[in-house]
Amino acid sequence: MTDIVPIAGKPLLQVKNLTVEFPLRNGVFRAVDDLSFSIEPGKTLCVVGESGSGKSVTARSILQIVDAPGRIAGGSIILNDQNGGSTDLTSLNPRGRQIRAIRGRDIAMIFQEPMSSLSPIHTVGNQIIEALRLHTRMSKAEARAEAISLLKQVEIPSADKALDRYAFQYSGGMRQRAMIAMALACKPQLLIADEPTTALDVTTQAEILDLIARLQKANGMAVLFITHDMGVVAQIADDVLVMHNGVAKEYGPVEQIFHAPQDDYTRMLIGSVLKLEAKAEIRLARPPLDRTKAPILELRNVSMNFGEVRALDDVSISLLPGETLGIVGESGSGKTTMGRSIMRLIDPSTGEILYRNAGGDIIDLATARGPVLAAARRELRMVFQDPFGSLNPRMTVSQIIGEPLLVNGIARGRALEDRVCHLMEQVGLDPRARERYPHAFSGGQRQRIGIARAITLNPRVIVADEATSALDVSVRSQVLDLLMRLQDELGLAYIFISHDIGVIRYMCDRVGVMYKGQLVEIGDAEKVCRTPEHAYTQALLSAIPRPDPRDRDHSRRFRYVEPDNLKNGSSQR
Repeated sequence: MTDIVPIAGKPLLQVKNLTVEFPLRNGVFRAVDDLSFSIEPGKTLCVVGESGSGKSVTARSILQIVDAPGRIAGGSIILNDQNGGSTDLTSLNPRGRQIRAIRGRDIAMIFQEPMSSLSPIHTVGNQIIEALRLHTRMSKAEARAEAISLLKQVEIPSADKALDRYAFQYSGGMRQRAMIAMALACKPQLLIADEPTTALDVTTQAEILDLIARLQKANGMAVLFITHDMGVVAQIADDVLVMHNGVAKEYGPVEQIFHAPQDDYTRMLIGSVLKLEAKAEIRLARPPLDRTKAPILELRNVSMNFGEVRALDDVSISLLPGETLGIVGESGSGKTTMGRSIMRLIDPSTGEILYRNAGGDIIDLATARGPVLAAARRELRMVFQDPFGSLNPRMTVSQIIGEPLLVNGIARGRALEDRVCHLMEQVGLDPRARERYPHAFSGGQRQRIGIARAITLNPRVIVADEATSALDVSVRSQVLDLLMRLQDELGLAYIFISHDIGVIRYMCDRVGVMYKGQLVEIGDAEKVCRTPEHAYTQALLSAIPRPDPRDRDHSRRFRYVEPDNLKNGSSQR
């Protein structure tokens, strides 16, 4: 491990030898172990590491909001105020008046999931007004005017009307903006941002990062930014703290971390990011696809209406045998609706979804019913985004993977168990763990369980809906490599839905770009990613954070301006 040396200059916050423990039935789990770092006024410190590394526990320790039964077992957290005084936050009562006065006023926090952080029964405006009145002597009218001003600062349209709406009436990006407005209400000295852009698509993420940087500059505040996205780190960090299993692996200026890393773990993290910047080796080793073959799946003029909302608008696209077709776009672009329509989890309003089955017969999945649809569903399977939410917590892994075989009367008893063991080995899991439940596995392992379940019936097409977006970057490339290996072994065709262009470029043959239900561009993945024709695709690519701190040219980024006719489009710097 690299020695932890405080960064030069008087720090705003000094964390020294912090240790946080969680008592367990069989001992004590040390979530943060002897951690030291400091943050200077006006600077951005990024804390990076994989899930379970102790990043969020560190952030919560600063505000004394560690979830019970966790406790700070040692060390100090010194907050130096502007008047020359200092306070050890670890010495304050977590429920006391002193720490409550510091929360929101001196140190504010933005949480990862804004929907669960905002009250569903109070308007967004009331929540911001409450924060203002708690820490200032504003009247209700003054606080309301200030809340409108804050929403305008974070670029929420029609702020005076948006103030009286509830969180569920905001989009994901708007909810995150409202959280930022609330966090900045009292002009804190330190903003702690815990994975604030993880759930956002790349264009919204870029806007949120720009917003935080602009407000940081205007207010002169320090930022502690927690993330596992090394591209974001490269673009915004002054200093970087790399954590693994509660321990600081490396700490220093962003330039040193990226271009002269000292620790093997840091090198692995950066290597995993750079790996996704190029085409996968497995893909490059394959012979070119036979474009003369008839499509295994073809969408013709498919539309999907939810009331007045047109989620899919006259979409036509085809998938060749053995091909990986990427579908990319922002949240709300219609990607998931397309995947669910193909699987017939929802019924499309109009159009045809033609599937050529193993016997060569063509089935219209949009209208198929009964045994015909059931037979087709054995050959088309889905891998979902959330590897935990899509697995039954009351079933063992053996039961989850074996269920399709049991339901379809293919195997039972010893034959079923042997097949489950073989499937687990295929996806890189130890068959001896088959009697464990999903909660006993990591996120990457749970996604492997989902993949094993998907390939149980020897399918021909797999729809993967954001299958790697919930995974750490090091695990992401492992799962993508696994999917490509299985494709070669089993002759699979994939429809791979993602908002991550790096993932699409890494493993896809072709890519279709979606915007507001329309397919605005489709072509060879390499061509679309390097020389996109549509202005929306250009805007999408310009928003991707580059994993190199020497490349911070934000002038290349532009927003897509929607024209009257979506098929053309224009862009704006």
